[in-house]
Amino acid sequence: MRTLRLVLGDQLTRELSALRGVQPDDLILMAEVNDEASYVPHHRKKITFLFSAMRHFAQSLREEGLSVRYVRLDDPGNSHSLEGEVARALGDEAGLQRIVHTEPGEYRLMEIMREWPDRFDVPVEMRADDRFICSHERFARWASGKQRLTMEYFYREMRRETGLLMDGDQPEGGQWNYDAENRKALPSDTRLPRRAWIEPDAITFNVMALVEERFPDGFGDIEPFGYAVTREGAMEQLDWFIENALPDFGDYQDALKDGEAFLYHSVLSLYLNCGLLDPLEVCRKAEGAWQDGKAPLNAVEGFIRQIIGWREYVRGIYWHFMPEYLERNALNAHRPLPAFYWTAETDMACIADVVNTTRKHAYAHHIQRLMVTGNFALLAGIDPKAVNEWYLAVYADAYEWVEAPNTHGMALYADGGVMATKPYAASGAYIDRMSDHCGKCRYEVKAKTGEKACPFNYLYWNFMMENEARLKGNRRLGPILSNLNRFSDARREEIRGDANRFFESIGIARTQRKAS
Repeated sequence: MRTLRLVLGDQLTRELSALRGVQPDDLILMAEVNDEASYVPHHRKKITFLFSAMRHFAQSLREEGLSVRYVRLDDPGNSHSLEGEVARALGDEAGLQRIVHTEPGEYRLMEIMREWPDRFDVPVEMRADDRFICSHERFARWASGKQRLTMEYFYREMRRETGLLMDGDQPEGGQWNYDAENRKALPSDTRLPRRAWIEPDAITFNVMALVEERFPDGFGDIEPFGYAVTREGAMEQLDWFIENALPDFGDYQDALKDGEAFLYHSVLSLYLNCGLLDPLEVCRKAEGAWQDGKAPLNAVEGFIRQIIGWREYVRGIYWHFMPEYLERNALNAHRPLPAFYWTAETDMACIADVVNTTRKHAYAHHIQRLMVTGNFALLAGIDPKAVNEWYLAVYADAYEWVEAPNTHGMALYADGGVMATKPYAASGAYIDRMSDHCGKCRYEVKAKTGEKACPFNYLYWNFMMENEARLKGNRRLGPILSNLNRFSDARREEIRGDANRFFESIGIARTQRKAS
C-alpha cells in the first residue's frame, strides 16, 4: 500500500513513528508553510534554523533512497498550510492509498489533524510520538488521584524507569536532587569555554537569504548563524558540551553575566525539541561523563533533571490540561506587554541584556527566562496570553508544549499553582546576587522607593498588594504576607505610587481588575 508520510519541522529523526515501515515507493512529505512560520511572529533565526534543519533532513532521506516531496516556502504552488499540502500531494501523486503521520506537539495542530479522517478520501493514521520517555497515558496514570503534581516525585519515577544515576533502587550519591549546590554566582575572573559553532553551508545560506527576503521586518538577527542543522552537527555540539561545559554546569547554571548568553549551558534544547537528538542518548552521555570521573554528580544530576524531569513533566502537564490550561489567569493579570520586550529599550540593565541576547541568538538560558523577563512579567501583571506568545515567538527551542507550562505555570503562576507551589516572585536582590547587571544599571538595587530605585523592588511589593486576597491561603507566602500586613497605609501608597509612575513611563498604565 503506497503511503503518504508527513514529517513536521520538529520531527526530524529517522526514528520517527511515522517513518517506521517506510517503503521505497512511499512518499515522504515535508513543507515550509506560512501557517507554521507566521502564527506568531517567530524570530528570524528560529525560522532559519528549522527550515535549514528540515532541508538537511530531507536530503538525508533522499540519500537513503527514499522519495521525498519537499515544498519550499517560495514554491509557486505552495498552499501555505499543512492540510493544503497534504491535499496537493494526494492530487499530484498517483497511487497514494493512505496517510501516516506522527501526532503534533501543539494542541492547535492536533485539533486540525483530528479532522483529517473526515477531510481526505484515504485512511489517515495518527501515530503516537514516542520520542519522549513518558507517554500521555503514563503521565495520566501518574497524575491520577494526586492533589499536587509535584515535579520532584515525577522525576524520581523517571529516574527509576530509565535507571539513570541509580544504584539499584536508590539514587547515586544518596540524594535525588543536588539543586542546593547549583546556585552559585559566577566569579568575576571566570574564563568561560569558547563555543565551537558550526559554519553554515550552502543550504543554510540559501535559507538565510530566503528568510531575509520574506521576513525583512521580522524580529531578531539572522547572522551570525552557528547552530547545528544536522544530526551529525547536533552530536558534535553534544560532545562539545560534555567535554567543555558540563563539569561546571551544575555550580553556575543559575548564574547571569552581562553580555554572555550561554555560560556553561548546553544549548541542546534546540536539537532535542526538533528531533535531531534523542533525550535518552543525551542523558546517557552525561551519565557516562560522571562514571568516567569527568564531571561531578551535582552537574550531571542537574542536567539530567532538566531533561527527564522538567522536559518530560512540562509535556505531561501541557497535554493533561489542554485546551483549557491556557485560558487560566489565576492572578487576573491584564496589563499589555511592554515594548521593550521587542526593542530592549529600557534602563533596566538585566532586562535589556536578556532581550538583546534573545534578539541576537533566539536563545536565553532558563534563569534569564524565568527570573528576569518572566519575573518582571509576573510582578507587572502582564497578560499571560501576551507573554506566552512572546516566549513562543522569540526562542528557537520554543514549541507550545514546552513553552506554555514553563511560562504560564512557572513564570506567571497563571495556572493557579498546578506547577509551582508559589509565584516565583523576586525583588532586585536576587538579580544582584546572581549577576553583574546591577553594577551597570542606572537604577539602584539597594533603593526601595523613588525614581532611582530598582523597579523590581517596589513592583515586588506592589504585586503582593495587588494579589494579597488571592494569595493569602498560600502557606509558603505566609511570612511575606505577614510582613506586608505590617505596612502602614502611607507605605502602601508610596509603593503603589512608584509602581503606577513606572507603568506610565513604559506605556502599560492599564490597571488590573480589582480583587473581588
